[in-house]
Amino acid sequence: MASHRTAAALWGVERPATDPVDVIVPTRNRTPRLAGVLIHRPRDLLDLRPIMRDKVPTCSPARMLVDLGAVDEGSVDAAMIAIMVSKVLSPIGIRAALARHSVRGRSGITPLRSALDRWVGDELPPDSLLESRMSALIADYDLPPVQFHAVVGGYEVDFLVIGTRIVLECDGWGTHGLDRDQFEFDRLRDADLTADGYITVHFTWRALTTSPQKVADRIRGVLARWS
Repeated sequence: MASHRTAAALWGVERPATDPVDVIVPTRNRTPRLAGVLIHRPRDLLDLRPIMRDKVPTCSPARMLVDLGAVDEGSVDAAMIAIMVSKVLSPIGIRAALARHSVRGRSGITPLRSALDRWVGDELPPDSLLESRMSALIADYDLPPVQFHAVVGGYEVDFLVIGTRIVLECDGWGTHGLDRDQFEFDRLRDADLTADGYITVHFTWRALTTSPQKVADRIRGVLARWS
């Protein structure tokens, strides 16, 4: 069955045209020889029920993501996001695949686990935690006070810097990155707010928690220019 990079392409992941053809042979008795084809005979035989993709027997998306990290770890992030965007596999399904395949010496596990951890790291926290973390940043860097969940121009925003027309928005993959309707709505809202004279500053939850100085500097710069 198609596997690794070839399976990624068959599952809709954009891949270089120069990729070799990857094929899994789920037996170690005999290796066929095919010009231009890389044959893989894995010891890990989980998730090897073939699924037809464009009339080609193909390994599951979960198996593909694990195996892709063994041959092209730099592409795992993009492949994982493409699979989630297409709703073929959820983050919960990817986490379950990691648990199934995580055995000592299994290649491909670390890149996929790192990719998933980075994605989860951009998930938005509960409102209470977001508000408290922003309040701490405002106090630590001596920034003007903000109003949480302010309504401006007919839209509810994350934060409005009080006494200004500057809006602060904390973005996360789960609510802003994978839902097409939400993505379109966010673009429309930003355009409407800009037309009403508001300046919107976007930052991620990860930036707020790991790089508060950079977030504060960005807010201060916008304040100096537009407030």
